[in-house]
Amino acid sequence: MKTLDQETLRSVVESVVARLAQTQASPVSNNQPAAAKPASSCGCGCPGEAGKSGVFTCVDKAAEAAHDAHLQLRKLGVAGRARVIEIVKTMAVSQAEPWGRFEMEETKIGRLDHKIAKLQITKNVPGTEWLRPDAMSGDGGITLEEYAPFGVIGAILPVTHSVPTLTGNVINMVAAGNAIVFNPHPGGARSAAMAVQAYNEAIRRELGIQNLITTIESPTLESFDLLCKNPHIALLAITGGPGVVNAAMKSGKRAICAGPGNPVVVVDETADLARAARNVIEGGAFDNNLLCIGEKAVFVIGSVFNRFMEEMQKAGASRLNAQQLEKLTQAAFTFKPGEGGGCSHASVNRALVGAGPDKLAQHAGATVAAGTPLLFAETDADHAFVQEEQMMPMMPIVSVPDFATAVREAKRAEHNYRHSAIIHTKDVDHMTAMAKEMDTTIFVKNGASVAGLGLGGEGYLSYSIATTTGEGITTPKTFTRIRRCVLVENLRII
Repeated sequence: MKTLDQETLRSVVESVVARLAQTQASPVSNNQPAAAKPASSCGCGCPGEAGKSGVFTCVDKAAEAAHDAHLQLRKLGVAGRARVIEIVKTMAVSQAEPWGRFEMEETKIGRLDHKIAKLQITKNVPGTEWLRPDAMSGDGGITLEEYAPFGVIGAILPVTHSVPTLTGNVINMVAAGNAIVFNPHPGGARSAAMAVQAYNEAIRRELGIQNLITTIESPTLESFDLLCKNPHIALLAITGGPGVVNAAMKSGKRAICAGPGNPVVVVDETADLARAARNVIEGGAFDNNLLCIGEKAVFVIGSVFNRFMEEMQKAGASRLNAQQLEKLTQAAFTFKPGEGGGCSHASVNRALVGAGPDKLAQHAGATVAAGTPLLFAETDADHAFVQEEQMMPMMPIVSVPDFATAVREAKRAEHNYRHSAIIHTKDVDHMTAMAKEMDTTIFVKNGASVAGLGLGGEGYLSYSIATTTGEGITTPKTFTRIRRCVLVENLRII
């Protein structure tokens, strides 16, 4: 299998970026009336034009093009899928820096170095090697169970990891033999379009397949609805919040849903506190806490609480006092009265999601050293920073009297999303008890949250973790149908 030519790769990427820059340079004034669109026979009312290397304005046209591409891919067999994956992984790694910078400039959330890192590690996403068939033989003959593609998958991307999630999904889904239509988050749509165009042009040059990966140029709730209804879409893959997950599950199609999470940490009296502090910072500060698996709240046994807080400072995190925490809380959340005049409900200020520690510190009235990875503060278990998936580099630390209380409060804060949880302990009984009680998709012992995706721990990577529908960390098998082939009474030689 030949390696993707670097000169070809460079010319593909440069042409895509040039086109995107030209599009950016010619914006339509908000004061000008929009040009009238010609009548269309498709559901979304668009002109119905062909896509630009996979970028479509029309959901129906995108799905039709992806269907045709799927049929072309099928003719090339597993070897063709493997070649596509090689192209995608090579481009993601080699273009990690410019693409990470492009996404950072578009979304303005997270950290540039981690945007780049998230693309570099997509090489760890599993491919066709995961699709080994199962065989059974006996007196009745031979049965073979294989992993067959669905055809065309409709996928939703989050703004938090637009190109990395797209890339990981492409690797998994194409390995399974599928084509894809993406409906990205509007805040990351240009980044998705950039990657889709580059991938498609390289695939077309190497394999002659057009539009294996498609995306909607200007995604909306309406385009998502049309995606759910399109007859070419056989399966939905959702990475997003509760709203889009609920809509997908009511669509009538099978949906694989990576829903919300609020990952919690328990630190008991036997833990290596210095290591636990480093791990909490490593996972909770990654990309300014945009990862769905990233540590969001820590519950520490009271007898070691003060020592743990000291270790957090030694490891580079900056502690807020009570007054600073209050100021930041008022900036980070809006509070609405609860039902029946009860407790108020906190809503996250989206303007601070993925903001850096320095920006959060300004809102807190604090000053932090350059390069500070994370803020932290003592809170109670009911604090908004504990109970809400806030996606900010500010770690609430709760003191609890004993292990049983720690697990009980951690489970309450996790809200039964069954997403991710972490424990730091040398007590195996505590590991077992918390694992059973939390019942999460990912459970990490004595490591950072990212170890759950094979980064510092054993395992494989995926940016779609199907917690809501139970498939877990997605692999190529996730996006297949099990097909059984039976030959009766023949081919037995024993």
